[in-house]
Amino acid sequence: MYNIPPKIHLAYLPTRIDKLNKISTEYGKNIYIKRDDLTGMELSGNKVRKLEYSIAQALNLKADTLITCGALQSNHCRATAAAGAKLGLKTVLVLKDGEKTPPSGNYLLDLMLDADVRLISPQDYKNVDKIMDNICNELKASGQNGYIIPMGASNAIGMFGYMEAIREILSQEKELGIHFDAIVDTVGSTGTFAGLVLGNVIYNAGFDIIGFSVSEERSYFQEVTYNNIKDCCKYISNENYTHTPQSLGIKKEDLNIIDLYRGEGYGINSPDDFKLIKHLASKEGIFIDPVYTGKAFKGMLSEIRHSQLKNPVGSDIPKDGIHADFSKYENILFIHTGGMFGLFPKAAEIADCIRF
Repeated sequence: MYNIPPKIHLAYLPTRIDKLNKISTEYGKNIYIKRDDLTGMELSGNKVRKLEYSIAQALNLKADTLITCGALQSNHCRATAAAGAKLGLKTVLVLKDGEKTPPSGNYLLDLMLDADVRLISPQDYKNVDKIMDNICNELKASGQNGYIIPMGASNAIGMFGYMEAIREILSQEKELGIHFDAIVDTVGSTGTFAGLVLGNVIYNAGFDIIGFSVSEERSYFQEVTYNNIKDCCKYISNENYTHTPQSLGIKKEDLNIIDLYRGEGYGINSPDDFKLIKHLASKEGIFIDPVYTGKAFKGMLSEIRHSQLKNPVGSDIPKDGIHADFSKYENILFIHTGGMFGLFPKAAEIADCIRF
């Protein structure tokens, strides 16, 4: 009934699911974490699931160079460079560089992986699609064949990585003997969230999918997510079945995205973000990153508390805005999308906010 395109195998799958025992006791819920940070050391994180489909398409089109873009500390760009090195493909990374700083974190790894890094200003980054098109034309003129992967591999083909992750989770539910009421994910470039939403529907999984914005307003990410789902429906349709978001019962206004914990924007953190990251590390021995999972995990715990206490006087949980009702959930699965390398460029900020 649904077409699934071919993929290559890069990630170590399935990734395990662990219960966060201490955090679960602390918050009165069964909170589990899916360790997609363990998809592979150089390829760690959620991006590799999407790249398995994107790069399969690139190889089918006889591409010899992968072109993609992101922030200076982009997990996706680092994973793309690692995949390219593994497969013998060249990579060109267009990175938004606000400040010229010594290489560290993902940027350092990009250089070690021998990626062709093009640093551009935040202003120029607004035209990054055109810049990547120009690079593709530049390569073509020299006899090479470039393949453009959008930011985060968050397009229709990349979404299949997390559509299929839903099937993986359903299989693990049987092994664990539980059912997850809700799956919680970060929302940045939207591909992971969109894939989970669509996979949840086509595999009739019965999860509530809740996304936490790391940068933009709820309405913006609802629009982008819905458009990604609409594009992906073209892939899963065939001569016998034509799928649309409407035919699948997916409505833009129903996409459950919480934007109350995004802070001042992408990659900008508050001291509370770092304190939460340290709290999880000290309680469970798991590191989450400041850009994505740190904000989403903080948001999830705050929303659980909000559902329990209904925003008591003195609470730092935002009073205005749309909240998620976690009171109806017992078993919650948080998707750890990786990003630990992003901790290191923020070492000074972290040290200022927490006590070692």
